[in-house]
Amino acid sequence: MRKIVGIGETVLDIIFKDGQPVSAVPGGSTFNAVISLGRSGIPTMFISEAGNDRIGKHIVSFLNENHVNADNVVSFPESKSPISLAFLDHENSADYIFYKDHPHDRLEFSYPEINSDDIVLFGSYFAVNPVVRPQVAGFLDYARERGAIIYYDVNFRSSHKDDIMRITPNLLENLDDADIVRGSSIDFEVLYKMPDPDKVYNAEISFYCKNFICTNESNPVVVRAENHFRKVYPSMATKTVSTIGAGDNFNAGFLFGLLKYGITRDDILHGLTEKQWDQILQCAQLYSSESCKYISNYISEKFGEKMKSELKE
Repeated sequence: MRKIVGIGETVLDIIFKDGQPVSAVPGGSTFNAVISLGRSGIPTMFISEAGNDRIGKHIVSFLNENHVNADNVVSFPESKSPISLAFLDHENSADYIFYKDHPHDRLEFSYPEINSDDIVLFGSYFAVNPVVRPQVAGFLDYARERGAIIYYDVNFRSSHKDDIMRITPNLLENLDDADIVRGSSIDFEVLYKMPDPDKVYNAEISFYCKNFICTNESNPVVVRAENHFRKVYPSMATKTVSTIGAGDNFNAGFLFGLLKYGITRDDILHGLTEKQWDQILQCAQLYSSESCKYISNYISEKFGEKMKSELKE
């Protein structure tokens, strides 16, 4: 069976509501997606670093408990786990403060076996961070050579806006490596001062990657793709408890859809049909909506079991 390999950061998310901490859960953009995929019965691996402390040990255990291969999650002596404080507002959207032990930014791992049509998921500041860039870029080159589908979630937040000039070459390389690019209007407002998805696609994305998805919180999703395809997908009505994992689980659902419907890299390069986009986007929005129902960063285990059974049909 095809597998998914995620590469990204780990963090402990401490979630606040009305000024009080209400939950503390393992997180990280790609991390959240791979947990949901592991719960859905997808063969999943994660490449990362975890702190050499109680939190780091808990994160590795959490990956294993959720059926994600953590063999390439490395801990370095004296490294401390990053912490994120997420403050939910009255609409249950989050503002963040990050605390990270930056001198310990490193990444050492052995390349896992990658086969044709396996999927690599990467994104956020981790994907453009100059400190780990050589390792990330080398792995992406390896995955492309092996015929993997590369899915890039831009996920660039305002806390890094002063780094834009410094990381732009890495950003462009990522866009060029990717078979599919997803970002939010918030990302593109920060990067380009241009939240409009069509303008972003035409001016910044299409030269590098033809397949583009732009999400915008509870607003419709815009897809631009090969063969001049364009479609707008209304968002699902959801009673939201927390939006912290919404984008990450959109990614998880999208990748689940690629596997469920047997979409190959050749299919993507030649241009997906409208029916294929409809099927995959339905999975993406379903996962995103499901994750918003809980104060956690992933789909529920019960929902994962349901999706696992659909995968076998």
